[in-house]
Amino acid sequence: GLLCVTCTDMAVMAGNSAETCYSKYGAVSLKGKFCHEMVSAGGGPPDPGGGLGVVPRPLCVPQALRIVLHSLDLRANCYQRFVVPLLSVSADFYVRVFVRVFTGQAKVKASASKQALVFHCVGCGSHHLQRLGRATSHGSGFKYSAATGPPVGPTCEFCLHRHQVGGPVWAEPLHEPAFVERVLAALERSPGRFSTEPRLQGMLSVIAEELSDVPLYYTLDGLSSTIRSNTPSLLQLRSALLHAGFRVSLSHACRNAVKTDAPPAVLWDIMRCWAKLHPVKRERLPDSSPAARILAVEPTLQASFALHEDANPSSRKRGLKRFPENPEAFWGPKARAKPGGGIAPSLQEKRERLQNKRTQRPDGAGLKQFPCKRFKEGTCPQGEQCCYSHEPP
Repeated sequence: GLLCVTCTDMAVMAGNSAETCYSKYGAVSLKGKFCHEMVSAGGGPPDPGGGLGVVPRPLCVPQALRIVLHSLDLRANCYQRFVVPLLSVSADFYVRVFVRVFTGQAKVKASASKQALVFHCVGCGSHHLQRLGRATSHGSGFKYSAATGPPVGPTCEFCLHRHQVGGPVWAEPLHEPAFVERVLAALERSPGRFSTEPRLQGMLSVIAEELSDVPLYYTLDGLSSTIRSNTPSLLQLRSALLHAGFRVSLSHACRNAVKTDAPPAVLWDIMRCWAKLHPVKRERLPDSSPAARILAVEPTLQASFALHEDANPSSRKRGLKRFPENPEAFWGPKARAKPGGGIAPSLQEKRERLQNKRTQRPDGAGLKQFPCKRFKEGTCPQGEQCCYSHEPP
């Protein structure tokens, strides 16, 4: 049957509470640019004519979608069932997946090879996937065995920083291309039936253009920020990857996503070539920074940023509404109501009240009413100058 699952706890799957994510979904979430496969791609400035404006979205959608699919498949396996994703989308402030559930003990055995751990460098943001299992063709069937790894060394080969390990996540395609095409065809057969038709058509068109066999992605601003250079246009970076012989696409989850089958070494070579054309002030870079270590290596690839004929995606040429803006400022889920039916303060008011609360400390005039904990332990070094009370209880 067809199952539709919606998850709204994006903060948990965006790496804010990795332990909570594991308790709910059986996976550890990470903070990273690739995590966008984790909240809405909307919310930025308008995208007139389907433009390629760059608006950073530091939240995580692909990771959230893949964590949800991993959790669904894991639960289904307990009952000798497995899931096949038809469509996985990020809309507004939630993620929603449409999956079909099948029964088959033989195919359930392949589920381990569909999951992967994510190795994410905390310095440059490079990521690698490590499959949990391996499926090899063996006669008329498959032979399943443990995977070998890890795919990385103790430190990142590009910036020498450490890796974080997240997952497991779903490592197979998020969508079924044939199903997406059928939904698009159904929309074209019924013009005007849905009030959100332009948004549906734009989002589904971007989904149809995505590389289905590339699990995660980088962001344009993330790559340029790592080497402290100005940002190339998305068309320039896409052209460089296409000229180098690799595939590249956008992602419906993030308007400035770079989804490519090029390895991280090629991406950093392209960014090194960009830095040669637009020099970076290296004297300001600490020697141990990712930017200094990446730029210290000469590129082995000579990148060409000339416009490639396939760099401009079809959805942009057609002027589709791919990344619509939010209806209003601060739009989205609000704070929960107070106990007893009171009205909770708005998020904007709370932000203004708590702004700089750690840097702008209040004077000690009102703190004398509170006892000093260190005085009770006999370890307070302030003496009479302490802003807390040293009076005996």
